[in-house]
Amino acid sequence: MDLLIYIGIVLTTFIGMEGVAWLTHKYIMHGIFWFLHRDHHHKDHYGFFERNDFFFLIFALPGIACLATGTIYHLAACTSIGIGITLYGACYFFVHDLFIHQRVKVLRNSENWYLKAIRRAHKMHHKHTGKYDGESFGMLWVSRKYFRNNQKSK
Repeated sequence: MDLLIYIGIVLTTFIGMEGVAWLTHKYIMHGIFWFLHRDHHHKDHYGFFERNDFFFLIFALPGIACLATGTIYHLAACTSIGIGITLYGACYFFVHDLFIHQRVKVLRNSENWYLKAIRRAHKMHHKHTGKYDGESFGMLWVSRKYFRNNQKSK
């Protein structure tokens, strides 16, 4: 029974992280920390890394802290939260950096309806190159209109 509770905590944390990502992206990355995020919208260098990549380190810290605290003090709920955060971070890396932005060339020609909707929503986010007037700030949860567009393109 305890295992089911901890799996539930992992899943709840993972799902909750989409809300955290949306809020953080809209109000922090497009707000006070725009100076780090700007190069993700305006490519002003030719290296592999962006200033925006610092967010990877910033957002990894809560997951690391929960994993460490939970492991050291034998707090399974805290470890479960850390696992949920870490799984979301891994998913973010695979979906955002590898699939959408093709930082490593994988899944280039996917015809999957869900992946196409995610890619289309993110493309609309990058259509707005400035700090304001953006849309589609989430990663895994996108508006229905991007799925409807997929149906029309078939």
